[in-house]
Amino acid sequence: MKQTNVMPAEGKLGIMVVGCGAVATTFMTGVLMARKGLTKPVGSMTQYDKIRVGRRDAKQYLHYKDIVPLADLKDIVFGTWDVYPQNAYQAAVYAEVLKAKDIEPVREELMAIRPMKAAFDRNYAKRLDGDNVKDCQTRWDMVLELQKDIRNFKQQNGCARIVVIWAASTEIYVPYDEQYHKTLGQLEMAMKSDDRAHIAPSMCYAYAALAEGCPFVMGAPNTTVDIPAMWELAEKTHMPIAGKDFKTGQTLVKSGFAPIIKTRNLGLAGWFSTNILGNRDGLVLDEPANFHTKEVSKLSTLETICKADDQPDLYGDIYHKVRINYYPPRNDNKEGWDNIDIFGWMGYPMQIKINFLCRDSILAAPLLLDLALLSDLAARAGRYGIQRFLSFFLKSPMHDFTRGEEAVNNLFEQYTMLKNAIREMGGYEADEEID
Repeated sequence: MKQTNVMPAEGKLGIMVVGCGAVATTFMTGVLMARKGLTKPVGSMTQYDKIRVGRRDAKQYLHYKDIVPLADLKDIVFGTWDVYPQNAYQAAVYAEVLKAKDIEPVREELMAIRPMKAAFDRNYAKRLDGDNVKDCQTRWDMVLELQKDIRNFKQQNGCARIVVIWAASTEIYVPYDEQYHKTLGQLEMAMKSDDRAHIAPSMCYAYAALAEGCPFVMGAPNTTVDIPAMWELAEKTHMPIAGKDFKTGQTLVKSGFAPIIKTRNLGLAGWFSTNILGNRDGLVLDEPANFHTKEVSKLSTLETICKADDQPDLYGDIYHKVRINYYPPRNDNKEGWDNIDIFGWMGYPMQIKINFLCRDSILAAPLLLDLALLSDLAARAGRYGIQRFLSFFLKSPMHDFTRGEEAVNNLFEQYTMLKNAIREMGGYEADEEID
């Protein structure tokens, strides 16, 4: 490893997950099994990917941990909040994602992970009705209670550092409002006056995490940290933030396939995406107000890859539609269909059909691991604010929209950003450019 200014990953790393459902328990179970040598963390970039460092004769391909000091799986301690009181073992069994043979060997560890009471407002997720909920008078009370949770967890588990990651449901859409979300002062005033219309519960988690010196990752499409007030808080506390929405199935396909159409200079007339899923996420998204939040996230991908302004002949009139359908028999085994209408030489039409039968939590679990480990790395490297290099893992990557910045959604450009950030933090030069 070259000389690097990144602080070493010493001591325990607490990963506090908001939500103890299918995604969270699949993530926790996989990490606990992997560190016992009973399974492989397949799909995790931090555990498997290799990056080239150096050029010509000095060229070598190294795992991330051989370039930068990453936290080891054996040093991870899990905590969680959830509206339902079941421990992580009960929740994992209930989720029916993993087989008994993949849960039972770590039963005791999972049973010890008991959800703390959630900061919850049913108006933001009407399909959920758990009773493991904090009794808070105001949004500011929520913040203070969550800060107390983080401090207590850190002390009780002897953690050196904490990362907070949202793996709970999609909240109803909260549009950015300059009157409440532009400055940190406005945000705090809204929280203290209990403005429930403009302050989502997820914002309370993010505020509490950053105030306690913990990186925060938003794994749903919620507005949460994607507002200037939170960027200001992240700058003030020198903490990394990342979001939004884990990029698992259909959007992963879209961010990887749309560049093929663009690079080949084929035209795109329309892209219709529809999904069926039956887990808790599907139940929540069956509510139109919650689906709208997801829709905004999913729709943003295509238009930043196939740009109308750059190529009006090819992308000037794309019809882009996204649908999610709640279908209980499928549970966590999501199915995504994509119908893509393209056109080629002399405008002749062609079609592409993609049918992705995926497992939502199996695809999401390694993303939680990578985002947590890389956010912790960024904090130790002194990187704070929006972590654009983590765009690779996210559906709707955060960017400074107040200055006209555009998100990078092209998967291969995102991968370049990720590799260059790892190189830089490892003391190597960033030697790939995004055109």
